[in-house]
Amino acid sequence: MSDTTVSPEGAESGKSEHIRQWLHSSPTAPQEYNEDVAGSGLLCPGKQGLVAQEERAESPSCLSMKSDHSMGQPINFHRGHGTRDKREGAESPTSSCVSMRSDRSMDPPINYKREFIPNRREGADSPTPSYLSMKSDQSMGPSSRMMTSDTTQLSIGGVHATMHTEHHGMNRVSNLREFPQRIEDWTKEHVKEWLISSLKLPEVATKLYEQDVSGASLVCIEKQDLTDFGVKFGPAIQIIKNVEILRNDLESVGRSMRSPESDPFRRQERFRFRAIPEARMGSHEETQDSDSVKSESVAPSLSSSWTSVEELRHSGSDVASPILLPMVESEYIPAYGNMEDNTRQSETSISSFDHLRETAPNLEKRICPPRPFDQNDLSFTYIQNDILPPESGPSNLIDPVHEYKLLPSTEEASEIDILEKFSNEVFRFSAACMNSRTNGTIHFGVTGGLGHMHGQVIGQNLPSFNMYTDRFDLHLKEHFGEETNIARSCIRPPKFFQVQRLDGATSDKWVIEVDVVPSYSQTQEKLFYTSIISEQNGEEYKTECLFIRQGPKSINILADNNPRSLQEKMRGLTEEVKCWSSARKSKEESNCQQPNQNHQGQRLKQLITHGRDTLENSLQVIVVTNKCHPSQHEHLGFLKEMKLFAVLEFDPESDMNGTCSFYRTDRIANLHYPRMYNTNDNVSTVIGKLNLFKQTSWVFCNGRANEVSEADRPFSSSEWLKKRAGEISDMVSFLCNPDVLSKDRLLVVFMLHSGVTDISSPILEAFCAIYRTLEGEDNMLCICKDSNVFSQWRDMINTRCKVDITSKCIYELSLTEIDCTIRKIKEPQTRSSRRYLPSSGSSSVLLTQKDEELMTVLDILSENECENTEIETKDSFEEFKTNTEEDFYRGGQVTWWNFYLSERPGCLPFIKRDKYEDLHNLITPTEGYTSPCIIINLFHHPGCGGTTLAMHVLWNLRCKFRCAVLKNTTAQNSEIAVQVRHLLTCGKEKQLSYSPVLLLVDNWEDVEDLQRCILSAANEKKKPDTLMVIILNCERSQIPAESSRNSRLDNVFMINKLSTKEQSFFEVKLKELKGHHQKPETFYAFMIMTNNFSEKYIKNLVCNTLKDLDTSRKEGQLFSLLALLNTYVNGSYMALSLCEDFVGIRNALWGKETLEDKMNPYSTLLIRFNIKEHGTYQAVRFLHQMIASNCLKVLTGKHKLQLGEITTSLLHCDLLYKSGMGKDILVQNIQSMLITRQRKELGHDKDTLFSPLIEDIQTDEGISQIKEVLVRATMRFDKNATLPQALARHFYLKEKDYISALQWAKDAQQKMYNSYIADTLGQVYKSHLKYEIERAEELTPEGLDKCLKLAFQATKAFRDSQELAKKDEPMDSLDLPNRKRQRTYNTSGYVGEMEVSMIVFDIIKDIPFFNKSDALQRNKMLQFLKNHLPVSDFHETTNSTNDQFIAVLSDHEKFLVSLKPRLKEMFSFFENYFTYLKPRSIEKETAEDRNKRKVSELFKKYIHIFCSSGEERASERASKPKLSLRQEIEEQRNYLEQKRADSFAGLLQYLNEKNGNQIELILKKWQFIVQNSTRKLMADRINFILANIVLHCVKQSSTLLKRYEELVSLLNEALREEGTNSNCTELYYLSMLLMWPRKDNLLESTTTFKNIGTYVTSSKKSFHRRFSHMFPAKSCIAHFYLGKSRGLRRIIHKGRLDQLLYKEGPKTSHKKASSKDRPPNPHQLWQSGAIWRDPEIQNLLQRVKGKTENSDIYVYYGGNLKISVRPVYLGGVRSGCSTEEVSFYLGFTMEGPVAYDIKYENDQ
Repeated sequence: MSDTTVSPEGAESGKSEHIRQWLHSSPTAPQEYNEDVAGSGLLCPGKQGLVAQEERAESPSCLSMKSDHSMGQPINFHRGHGTRDKREGAESPTSSCVSMRSDRSMDPPINYKREFIPNRREGADSPTPSYLSMKSDQSMGPSSRMMTSDTTQLSIGGVHATMHTEHHGMNRVSNLREFPQRIEDWTKEHVKEWLISSLKLPEVATKLYEQDVSGASLVCIEKQDLTDFGVKFGPAIQIIKNVEILRNDLESVGRSMRSPESDPFRRQERFRFRAIPEARMGSHEETQDSDSVKSESVAPSLSSSWTSVEELRHSGSDVASPILLPMVESEYIPAYGNMEDNTRQSETSISSFDHLRETAPNLEKRICPPRPFDQNDLSFTYIQNDILPPESGPSNLIDPVHEYKLLPSTEEASEIDILEKFSNEVFRFSAACMNSRTNGTIHFGVTGGLGHMHGQVIGQNLPSFNMYTDRFDLHLKEHFGEETNIARSCIRPPKFFQVQRLDGATSDKWVIEVDVVPSYSQTQEKLFYTSIISEQNGEEYKTECLFIRQGPKSINILADNNPRSLQEKMRGLTEEVKCWSSARKSKEESNCQQPNQNHQGQRLKQLITHGRDTLENSLQVIVVTNKCHPSQHEHLGFLKEMKLFAVLEFDPESDMNGTCSFYRTDRIANLHYPRMYNTNDNVSTVIGKLNLFKQTSWVFCNGRANEVSEADRPFSSSEWLKKRAGEISDMVSFLCNPDVLSKDRLLVVFMLHSGVTDISSPILEAFCAIYRTLEGEDNMLCICKDSNVFSQWRDMINTRCKVDITSKCIYELSLTEIDCTIRKIKEPQTRSSRRYLPSSGSSSVLLTQKDEELMTVLDILSENECENTEIETKDSFEEFKTNTEEDFYRGGQVTWWNFYLSERPGCLPFIKRDKYEDLHNLITPTEGYTSPCIIINLFHHPGCGGTTLAMHVLWNLRCKFRCAVLKNTTAQNSEIAVQVRHLLTCGKEKQLSYSPVLLLVDNWEDVEDLQRCILSAANEKKKPDTLMVIILNCERSQIPAESSRNSRLDNVFMINKLSTKEQSFFEVKLKELKGHHQKPETFYAFMIMTNNFSEKYIKNLVCNTLKDLDTSRKEGQLFSLLALLNTYVNGSYMALSLCEDFVGIRNALWGKETLEDKMNPYSTLLIRFNIKEHGTYQAVRFLHQMIASNCLKVLTGKHKLQLGEITTSLLHCDLLYKSGMGKDILVQNIQSMLITRQRKELGHDKDTLFSPLIEDIQTDEGISQIKEVLVRATMRFDKNATLPQALARHFYLKEKDYISALQWAKDAQQKMYNSYIADTLGQVYKSHLKYEIERAEELTPEGLDKCLKLAFQATKAFRDSQELAKKDEPMDSLDLPNRKRQRTYNTSGYVGEMEVSMIVFDIIKDIPFFNKSDALQRNKMLQFLKNHLPVSDFHETTNSTNDQFIAVLSDHEKFLVSLKPRLKEMFSFFENYFTYLKPRSIEKETAEDRNKRKVSELFKKYIHIFCSSGEERASERASKPKLSLRQEIEEQRNYLEQKRADSFAGLLQYLNEKNGNQIELILKKWQFIVQNSTRKLMADRINFILANIVLHCVKQSSTLLKRYEELVSLLNEALREEGTNSNCTELYYLSMLLMWPRKDNLLESTTTFKNIGTYVTSSKKSFHRRFSHMFPAKSCIAHFYLGKSRGLRRIIHKGRLDQLLYKEGPKTSHKKASSKDRPPNPHQLWQSGAIWRDPEIQNLLQRVKGKTENSDIYVYYGGNLKISVRPVYLGGVRSGCSTEEVSFYLGFTMEGPVAYDIKYENDQ
């Protein structure tokens, strides 16, 4: 401001004329000033303020940067060579410029352009350097103190923004000089002092001090918090507002202090340099005779400036090109030369820029700060095409100058020349820096030549690092002579830094850097001469030089040939060196002062623990990281200690040599891509598929460098934005979904190992996606490598998200400090750091963490479980011990700690239940084991301690067995088997023997299938008679004693009743608890057992607790919902967070209020516990199911609530179904409560038509309430098909409302049409049909028509069910919510159709003209139903009613005549189903037996209708003694059908006949049919052959038997006719029985023998075509085995083997430890393989030899005959595809031959 300008003391009080006068004094002010703007308006201009004036003016808006010593006039940069007079008017053309605020501006706003303008002092033609005035701390004039505005309007290219000043807060900040810079780092003492000194609130300060309010707490406090403390409204508002203002002031001052321009030495240097009249922009090419290079010293300021402009560029402003901005913003200091040369060089520089813009338009440009000076950071890398800040002269001697060089390639120069160039440049630059006393770095691999941008990182191809370091060492003395030692201490050896490609992968190029540090202690005031070696005419010459840094160049003072001039220069240089040395010394001393106190360690603890004392294991951590140098991996150990949910990796080489590779050395991480999260699958499916929560998901967000597919390879930033940014956004949305991760348990850690300088950087995009999804940065922590990385990251985020991330960043701590800090604050470990497993010979092996993480479904019990844990060394151990015991005795799940603590000195041992010894003896029998994998069942009442007993046994056997508990209830058996095998072999892969595995599974339904899978997975480890796995299955049952009796497996059962001995144990334990715990009488689960499960005790407990319960309040409602769930769904629960939301608790995480407090006193009946299904979260349930059921009784009795009302409330509450942890499980439990029926075979005490809840609602409230509940359920779960299915069943079973039933059945059909829903639809029609029949008093034609239509619809639905059963999933949808998985084949459609057919037959019999007493009319009916007599033959003219009946029959004739053959087919289906196949588990046989009985009853009715009785047949034969042959054959067939001997499967059932008389008669019938039939049916011949085989097995002495050769001949004939592609499985089965080759077989020469292999293959193919859809539920039965005899005698049927077992039992002992006198269990003997060691069976059966090839077994017989044999158990053949000789016993199934008791010949 000029001296003549008059201004009031403060700008705020200025009148409009003062402002006008000031504005007219500015050369850049508008020509007209019409606004009446006072001082306050100037300081706070709006859109109508200064910007509006600028918009009216023809001159552009400008950005005034803070200046230290602003020059008197603005400098204008033009793109061309135009000039501007200082009196420039409105017509003068200028381009847009940027105006930023100044702290203490001396002059009017400064105007900037991209181009260069003359200096105002030199006139229009005077050249001047461009410069950028940065913000200053100092003031140059008095007027600057007046200009203190709050905001300044910023205008750039038409884009306006308001910028806040930093200067108002200077007084506030100056009072806090001794405080930490960030409020978050203040202690409670700082807070108290600030409140007293600044706000004058001593009383408030004392209150907050007493509450331990630190700075971190102060910034989180809200007004409500203060008023809660008793602070009045006024002071509360004052504190909140002042904290906000002070926080902004401190951050503003912090930015000022961080600016390089705040340094006074630099300001002086810049000011001095500007005064030099000779200014030029140096050329990018260096001339040899100048012997100079450019240098730079203001990199940080330029980087900061770049961010601002980049932000504006993205906002659409017309600012300078980012290619030119860095060059414009630097200062170029001239050395020697005249003004004209400088002007020409300036013009040349501009043309070079234009050329560069044209030649490299697509070059990616990033402003990148150089490596931190004099730091040996091996992890530092450069990114290809990054632009380093431009070169400039020395500044404050400490900030390094930089010089860029690009060495020639080996193609352009020899290796010697390259090294010579390298050494000369290094020592020239080093000497110049040493003489100028300035720090400096010379960079090789960075260019400034044509074709590249100045400072662009290119990189050098280096064949070897040693050649450069050796050259440096060898030539140092040659260049510096006597000063070599000083030079060696000042010049650092060369450092090499890799160049990273744009896609994130590493390249083979490097940047070489040499740092120069001329410390005062070494250089003093000396001058350093150096010798430059050159070669001329083959001779070497040494030239002595004295280099100094002047401006951007290194110049040689001795190059001046004028002695007088040289002498003056030397004299001046000597004085300057003294000044530089003194300045250097002063600067070094000032830099050695104690650094500011660092509080970032405390900040790290607060951020990473969410404000808690420790880093809890329940915290789910997502890490986002970029490339980390391998040298830093040793400091990343904390990552292995943390529970990482996912890592978003932006280093495409991480799995080869990066963080991922380091992590996977000790931990498991699955390599994923973002697209794997973006599927149409539901959340649970994705979690299960990717193993989330169990193993770390390492997501490569920019591909992997070692991928072959281009789609998965790394992309550049621009390509990534187009092709992958969307995937990242979708993945982040999934990860941050409340159903996946709860926000209050989530921490996102950004680890930035290198700077982020690109506004389109992928990792920055990831930050923005997470920021958007989490709605802020509250859950974030940013760990930056250093302050430079932090400043870039902060600026980028501020640009993109308009948020200051500083408070979430750690940047002053090294990785080592971070590593140790995080490890130190981790939650104390409750597991041993090194865990061991038992091994052979009483030895042990280490269980590594990596091995344990591979076994995701197993909770492994180690030998040293709970020993030497970290928690035992902490003061908190006693509290941990107390909580662990209280949690268990209150009703929590038992843990290994409970057993460990009971063994400590002074404690009573854990209570041993009576069944302990029985179970222990079963697991460790004295006689040994007979199978490599055995099953032991423990049946128990729910809540009686069955699982606790099993775990107690495991605990005491942990040193003998490798014990584990199956913790994933939804895992597939095949997956479990693989992990069990891993546990078996863990630590001793090549050992000959293995320590067996004891696996505890809870309520596992298909335990036998699990056994088969384990045998298959562990087959290569199997040794004869060596146990590998014991499966201990804890099976909940309402009838444990009955379940035990019905089980054919070894078992123990427990009931909810204590023995006298057990009661005494519990009473003693209660006394011990009273001595160690307060109120042990509130340990209600323990007390229930102590009182022997007394209903009276539980009833009194519940009544006393609930006497004041108010069910209208939220607490009472929640209590009733939990009681309902826990009563009807065992093991159900609700998430704790959901319960807190329900009762209105907010911020429970921070301890303001707990659910226990809110629910008191009813909370004493509840318990919170951890759920580890998908992550770890807390849930709530009742202590015991008996307590829940009694609470429900009190609610429905005393409180007059109804079950239907509570259920409707549960369905009506929207809060329960919002997104959140545990929602899916809750929904499944609610659905299960509504639809899952009870079945005896599943351990229930009865079979029910509906779920127990629905049954109870019907009993207590009537069927109308059921309708309301189920309708409401279908509205809540509108996509669920089983609820409308259940509603349809309710209507047709309970209300007889068939119209509504049909409507709901069709609704279910539309949602999901499977065999079960089709069966329900058929049942609706069938029930309606039966109802119509019962309602009708007599049958009418109309009634007949209606009934037949209903029967047709029912039959159609049942046939749909039969077809859908072949395609159904192997699980009933009704059982999906349960943990028990049903693998069944649904046959209800067949049974339903058969029942409908029988109903129709009963209807037909009631038609009047089919008189029951008239045999002729009855025969007519049968002939009609057999389709032998058309309905047209029934026409009668005498009876009109009969004609109407006949008309109805005619309408339905096609349907009616189809019933009888369909029945025949279905009976044949069941014969095959029951005979060829067997259930895969014992428990399913109960349900199958029920089906067998039902089918048998239907068959009897069928026989009664269609087959004549013996008396009728005798009477008919007497009346017609000469029956035709055809009639005789038909009579024989009717007899066989009646005896169920008309099919192959039916004949097989006669293998169990004792005397053989019946099968002998059956054979006679078949012989008559075969001999007398004119048409030789294939089925007749097959059945005749089988009848002979069956009769031979049952009664070998029968004279009716055909000779073996005759049967073979008959079979040969049939085989030739049928071929090998038929579906006649039975024919190929007979070929195996009769024609299985033997070495002395007479049939060896026949064609049939040679084709036996083909017939075996045909049998397998045809069987699969017919029955493969049943395989998930059934397995094949072997009815026959190969014996040692010949002919028919070599065919041994299974019943004969069973007889031997029942007669004497096996000769090898296999008795239960718990009941030694019990006869052996044949099923167990078959399952275990003990049968094959019985001597009688060994003498009876033929042991066949074969070979294993590719894991299959083949038998070879002569020539090329090769027959495939399937192992009957999957574990029979070792993996590895080894070709080995084996022997086995041969069985024959319809699928083909199978091998039993496989033994490897080499093992014998």
